[in-house]
Amino acid sequence: MQRSRLFAATVAVALLIPAGQEVRAGAPAAAVILEWNQILQDTIPKPVGVLSPRYYAMMHIAMFDAVNAVQREFEPYRVAGHAAGSAEAAAAQAAHDVLVAVNPSAASVYDTALAERLGTRPSGFVRRGASLGASVAAEILAWRQNDGWIIASPVPYAEPPLPGRWQPTPPNHAPAAFTHLQHAAPMALLSSTQFLPPPPPSLTSERYAADFNEVKELGRVDSPTRTAEQTAVARLWAAAGVGGATDFFAVWQNVARDAARDRSLSLVETARLFALLNVSIHDALQTTQASKFVYGVWRPVTAIRGAADDLNPATDADAGWLPLLATPPYPSYSGNLSAIGASAARVLELALGTNDIPVAVTWRQAGGAPDVTRHFESFSQAAKEQFMSRIYGGIHFRFDQEAGEQAGRAAADFVFANYMTPR
Repeated sequence: MQRSRLFAATVAVALLIPAGQEVRAGAPAAAVILEWNQILQDTIPKPVGVLSPRYYAMMHIAMFDAVNAVQREFEPYRVAGHAAGSAEAAAAQAAHDVLVAVNPSAASVYDTALAERLGTRPSGFVRRGASLGASVAAEILAWRQNDGWIIASPVPYAEPPLPGRWQPTPPNHAPAAFTHLQHAAPMALLSSTQFLPPPPPSLTSERYAADFNEVKELGRVDSPTRTAEQTAVARLWAAAGVGGATDFFAVWQNVARDAARDRSLSLVETARLFALLNVSIHDALQTTQASKFVYGVWRPVTAIRGAADDLNPATDADAGWLPLLATPPYPSYSGNLSAIGASAARVLELALGTNDIPVAVTWRQAGGAPDVTRHFESFSQAAKEQFMSRIYGGIHFRFDQEAGEQAGRAAADFVFANYMTPR
């Protein structure tokens, strides 16, 4: 894969590590990765949007390349080279510098965390590691400086008022958001449409009618069929009704931290795990967001209210129908949330060698309300509930979710096969 030129950080003679001079002596080395992952999770700008994975991916790529430059167990992600120094200090400095650049409003938090990590009188070994981390972070920031993810003005988007075509949805009828992301540079994939899902079913098909009627029944705001548990699932995975304290990106960071701790992964293994996870989520989400504007499919609320015009005798209109959850302001196909879950579950399975790992997902609630925890037997089971949550919430058809799932798994497979492979 394409990488930058060697950075000039090689030290000719590696020094032995004097006792007590490693960063936070006595703590597991991998803790620095988990620490900065949590720091980002706690400071990421709100409300959480589709740009959030960019923060995670850039930080964890920089941390991995910094650590791997010292330990050299895997192929580099982006920045190649070899240097001596503290790998932990390199990781912390790389994380700090990336986050200060992409989220300067929280710079004081990052400065404090770095100072605590490096100590008041860092040794030369630690200072060399920090210098390495700064070099790597600078290269990652330069690489992504003009990647098209941040633009000054939105790209206008509209569809003709025809059956099946997306229209702004009630109650706010907001214009389409994130229209530019299909043209932005992925982190790993060759393009945002490399794994573009196939076209959705036609409006007159049996499959369309079946999925239409499923979401119409289960997803309406006052559905008599949806169970209390299904309502809770919809709200939890949407981070709605729990104060937004744990969002759907944070969920998979938490799962990965638990898995890394339980398996006592090394520093470089942990750095790689989080880079794989967040690059896969990033590019899977970009794939589904791009597909929305390629296909321009209407949302369930528009489809159900306008079913009299879809030429399908198996669908009936309901002019007052509303979903349980607020409909996001962009087309329906394919599903972003199912892509997030599928990509995360798949890459964790690949990196850890098994899918059959018990998962506990906990949502922190605002206002002092008790946490909510749900247990799963595997990564894929958690992802499948995330998939179903959007149908329960009334904002996606099943075919949306299946397409998102397909894109998410394909992105994860590609990232795992082509990046940070063992030397």
